[in-house]
Amino acid sequence: MRICVYTGSRHGSRPEYERAAQRFGTLLAREGIGLVYGGGRLGLMGVVADAALAAGGEVFGVIPQKLVDWEVAHTGLTELHTVDSMHERKAMMADLADGFVALPGGIGTLEELFEVWAWLHLGYHDKPCALLNVEGFYDPLITFLDSVVVEGFLKTGTRAMLLSDDDPERLLDALRSYRGPKVLPLLERDEL
Repeated sequence: MRICVYTGSRHGSRPEYERAAQRFGTLLAREGIGLVYGGGRLGLMGVVADAALAAGGEVFGVIPQKLVDWEVAHTGLTELHTVDSMHERKAMMADLADGFVALPGGIGTLEELFEVWAWLHLGYHDKPCALLNVEGFYDPLITFLDSVVVEGFLKTGTRAMLLSDDDPERLLDALRSYRGPKVLPLLERDEL
């Protein structure tokens, strides 16, 4: 099993974020779960990769050539794939992974998570998507998504596809037991 982790290329303003990234990388390695991520050495991305490597885990990075040129690539990974674009990066990361987890991060983290969640919703894959809600980081987003349901722009079932937990072990258990949605019958597609 491999989990794709989306997280920041910065450390964030609270030390808890770095500790959570270290803990999650270590947990993945100890559980024999490979880490797929964006291939960078900076911020929480680098922290989660370094922790997984230090615990003996396999780490697979995917990074665009432009970022390699900027010298932000992590050079000590199990495998580092260099691609031409962000689109190729996201597609390869999705192909390499059996599930997706967002740790704290910025617009790139959110964009990547929302894309794979949308793909899940539309039936392009059946892999679990989740938030590791470190110290309530994602509480405002969770509240917003719940309000999107209330406002009629998101179905309850689609909302339920995005898992979240503040405990990494429980979150991994939820990812392991997740069973993707069945393909919707044609008559229900208008309700997407």
